[in-house]
Amino acid sequence: MHAHLRPARRLAGPLALALPTLLAACTADQPAAPPPAPSSAPAPAERDAARDELAALAAAAQDRHLIASYTLRAPDAADRTIVVTSANDGTWRVDVPGGALGGTADVSIAATADGLFQCALPSASRPEPPSCVRLGDPDDNLPRRLDPRVQHPFTDWLAVLTDRRAPLAVSPATPPPGATGACYAVESTSASINPPLDVGIYCYDQDGTPTAVRTESGTLVLAGAPAPAPATVQLAGPVVDGEPLGTASPPPPEPSSSPSAGTL
Repeated sequence: MHAHLRPARRLAGPLALALPTLLAACTADQPAAPPPAPSSAPAPAERDAARDELAALAAAAQDRHLIASYTLRAPDAADRTIVVTSANDGTWRVDVPGGALGGTADVSIAATADGLFQCALPSASRPEPPSCVRLGDPDDNLPRRLDPRVQHPFTDWLAVLTDRRAPLAVSPATPPPGATGACYAVESTSASINPPLDVGIYCYDQDGTPTAVRTESGTLVLAGAPAPAPATVQLAGPVVDGEPLGTASPPPPEPSSSPSAGTL
């Protein structure tokens, strides 16, 4: 019986030597494991940090009361000076040269305890004395046809920037030319036809002073050191019954129907 087992023992040696070679060959045929994908964690973390920073600066801007002048640079228009007044009692006023009638009329938008007002200001094309029309309650939305847009970054859009539930994406941005401060690119993540604010770049000093805003309608840049705020804002003129001035250009005058000299 033992004689029959000896050949089996002699075959074990070559088989044992061949197994490592076969295993190595099988291992070589398997594809190499792909390298781990780069982590995407830093980008969301950076966006979250920018959102927090902007919310803090916008909250400081809500508490920042001042009188400040801004240069407005808009496409196809000469530079204009916008004056923003944020009073200590929470009332505000923004004077907008060329803010109505297609840029031919100057207006002031103001919110006081008595309501929201548009005041027509004297200008070269409209030398009439200033007068104001009540548009609604202080927190009412301005109708689009009356809205010069430039007052929003200093008023209601600050509440949007501080609201973490607002559908916004925020990232660090380079300041517009001539601007200083910390700047952030703000985009809407909602498909709504009425986004909560205009997408663009928003810049602030560390004390909450808005230093620049760039949107589709133009770029506002702080023109100098702000002055102390008044106790409350004053309307530019008396309140009257009348129609406010729209932003659209007035219709051209109708041609005269009187006969010309050549037809007499």
